[in-house]
Amino acid sequence: MTQLVWFVTGCSSGFGEAFVHSILARGDKIIATARNDSKLDTLRAVGAQILQLDITASQEQLDSCIKDALAIYGHIDVLVNNAGYLDLGTLEEMKHDRWLAQLATNLFGTINVTRSLMPHFRERKSGVVVFIGSMAGWKGEAVAGAYCSSKAALEVVVESFQAETESFGIKSLIVEPGMFRTAVLSPNNVKSVDSKFQEYKALSDAVIGGTKGYSSQQQGDPHKAVEVIIDIVKQEGKAAGKGIPPKLALGADAVAQMRNKCTEVLKLLNDWEQISSSTEFSQGT
Repeated sequence: MTQLVWFVTGCSSGFGEAFVHSILARGDKIIATARNDSKLDTLRAVGAQILQLDITASQEQLDSCIKDALAIYGHIDVLVNNAGYLDLGTLEEMKHDRWLAQLATNLFGTINVTRSLMPHFRERKSGVVVFIGSMAGWKGEAVAGAYCSSKAALEVVVESFQAETESFGIKSLIVEPGMFRTAVLSPNNVKSVDSKFQEYKALSDAVIGGTKGYSSQQQGDPHKAVEVIIDIVKQEGKAAGKGIPPKLALGADAVAQMRNKCTEVLKLLNDWEQISSSTEFSQGT
């Protein structure tokens, strides 16, 4: 297959770092970005091009970064929207500014980076956009409402984006990973609001403590996940001839959670269908 140029956000660790090594090993080229580009020195050493990028920057700053990126190789074939983080706290106790910050990165930052690159993709009438979602976007979890909502909103944004762009050569998918052994749950990365109220404290402490304690214990291998995503984009290996799906569960836990959610919703619709459907005008009215 033709050598591709990839632009990947959030490459200082986790999936982003794994993307760099796997993409280079496939013979493709990559422009790796992170908020602090000094953390990418080791990736530069193995052959990645490096740019500083805070995805919460202004649209003008993002546009400028994409312009710089396009100047490196002359074009970009694949955008991977990977940057994001986890903030934990109950709805009542997590203040408005923290909700905004969570959405500014996981949702609006992703949207804005995609917007910056779309003129290039439209001009070429080709391009692939990969959005890293989460199985958390399929089911709200206690003490994780801000994170779950950011990923759930992204799910619908991508569906709308696909309907808008599929007719002129832009391909895209949202990947819904389960629990993978990245640094996302490390105590240094997880943000949280400890509960001060008796009604929430036991639940909040259990979720926040359990989340941090599960770091480095996750069953998912991020390198295997990245290889699957690259296979899909390049239509190689396990994905040869299968096309690019609109969404992809990654990990047995993600498959189970998404299937359970679909089953629950279907049961709810069936149980309440008679009442739900009783609100139309009567015939002849």
